[in-house]
Amino acid sequence: MIRTVTGDIRPAALGICSAHEHLLGRPHDPAADEDLCLTDERAATAELAGFSAAGGRALVEMSPADYGRDAAGLARLAHASGVQIICTTGNHKEAISRWQVGDDSIGALAERYIRDIVVGIGDTGVRAGVIKAGSSHEVITPLERRVFAAAALAHHATGAPISTHTEAGTMALEQIALFAAHGVAPQHLLIGHLDRRMHLPFLCAVADTGATIGFDQFGKPRYGTDEQRIAMLVQLCDHGYGRQVTLGGDHARRSSWACHGGATGLAHLPQRIMPALRAAGLADTTIDHLVRGNAARVLSFAR
Repeated sequence: MIRTVTGDIRPAALGICSAHEHLLGRPHDPAADEDLCLTDERAATAELAGFSAAGGRALVEMSPADYGRDAAGLARLAHASGVQIICTTGNHKEAISRWQVGDDSIGALAERYIRDIVVGIGDTGVRAGVIKAGSSHEVITPLERRVFAAAALAHHATGAPISTHTEAGTMALEQIALFAAHGVAPQHLLIGHLDRRMHLPFLCAVADTGATIGFDQFGKPRYGTDEQRIAMLVQLCDHGYGRQVTLGGDHARRSSWACHGGATGLAHLPQRIMPALRAAGLADTTIDHLVRGNAARVLSFAR
């Protein structure tokens, strides 16, 4: 089963899914860039309406508590839009999570994550459906290693899948190895932001572990063009990895939302990227794996 903010669903009911997005949240730092502050439910409702109209049916909201997660707000958005929303527990990379993680023990962190998944987040009754763990650029810090260990404990206790943040695509193989040392099978891992490092041998090495690759920067030209991402996707599919990639947009800035005049927005994946994948020669069955089937598999609980 897959756990959404409005209840558990069968994997077959997931539909077209953006596997890494942001709807409600903000950095803890009061001096943070206002463009990163997503607090307007009306704007989020408008974005979700566009996503749904284009064929989108589900998304994973990857803002954990250290990034201003609003579980009750996500439930309201899901009810209003009809879009299945999966929210996260866990913690981000150290630069974002340090204020919350502090000196907490692995056990204390794991207890928090498990409660979010099994009981609910705070008093909202909304349960998390995925565990986040993030690493820094070219390093997994000691604090982050505590988060990874706690995420592994929570996974073993609940069966919840794990979705990671890599900084510019670095430390992916190291993340997988660290989780393996804690007994987490790669099949339960979605390694994020790997289209920030579009090097075919590297991506094949990640896929060869059995982990799922997150191509979740669509619509962000500062990190490469969508044409480059699609060309790399075609190569990955040609090498037999078409069932190990999920897609998303990671729309964490207000300026990227269509309702604020952005060039892409949440609808970008179903509205533009799916037709572009077809135009690039990918079969409809392969596209279905990329936008639905692979997410349905990796987001399913292990028990």
